[in-house]
Amino acid sequence: MAQAVEELLRRLALNDEETVRTVLTPPGPTDQPVPPRLDPGTEALVRLGALLAVGGTTASCRLSVEQARAGGASDPEIVGVLVAVAPAIGLARVVAAAPRLALALDAELDDVPEL
Repeated sequence: MAQAVEELLRRLALNDEETVRTVLTPPGPTDQPVPPRLDPGTEALVRLGALLAVGGTTASCRLSVEQARAGGASDPEIVGVLVAVAPAIGLARVVAAAPRLALALDAELDDVPEL
């Protein structure tokens, strides 16, 4: 593993305030070293997976879906994120997340109760 990547992980694990601020700040002009980033489409899919895992709102999921689509992700790939995180988040979260993801994709699930 590259030394810079190890150092970034070490600083995050130590909750280094400056490093955490750099990671949580959207990319832009800065005099701080820029942490490694994924391409925008992949980053949006990963963010969506995290939102689904923690029970993120439909509005948050919709934003990640829009960003993933803008990055070139297809709807099947976006749904694939829910399938990919399912073993880690468990049945209850998958069942709760599916309708929110459907709404974020503008899909209609007529036989599913309203949220």
